[in-house]
Amino acid sequence: MSDEKKVKREIVEWIITIIAAVLVALFINNFIIVNATVPSSSMEKTIMTDDRVIGLRLAYKNNDPVRGDIIIFKFPDDEKILYIKRVIGMPGETVEIHDNGVYIDGQKMDEPYLTTDTKGEFGPYTVPEGHYFMLGDNRNNSADSRYWQNTFLSRDKIVGKAVLRYWPSIKKLNDDQE
Repeated sequence: MSDEKKVKREIVEWIITIIAAVLVALFINNFIIVNATVPSSSMEKTIMTDDRVIGLRLAYKNNDPVRGDIIIFKFPDDEKILYIKRVIGMPGETVEIHDNGVYIDGQKMDEPYLTTDTKGEFGPYTVPEGHYFMLGDNRNNSADSRYWQNTFLSRDKIVGKAVLRYWPSIKKLNDDQE
């Protein structure tokens, strides 16, 4: 085989390899994981502003979110924006905020991941079926369900379960309730 044919063959092999790698990356990013950047301080100290997070798109294919899960979802008031918050209220539950805490069906939640009390008054509101009530961990500086035009997150807007912060350092997420 001539040197010219070897070079052409090598170039074609590289092109095929690059195309295959791009297709695999696109498949993984669109069907397996979601890559998100934390846009605000609403989840501090758990996740900081500009941290990069990976979520599993398949986490809720056969299971529903549970209270305490940190999830990535389409913001109910503008679905082009991805938000990251914690699941607090489950379908059918009544949520209230008062006396420096969050109450579910009249019982104060134990939230060891918080660094400050939850200020203000909210509710009582009952979470509709197929929906969730979401709060940031930095409750007093979080644009969350309390302030959205569409108060509750619809199940079909969930993109994935946040599992790993990979930038600026590696940290496993969703450990605190297991």
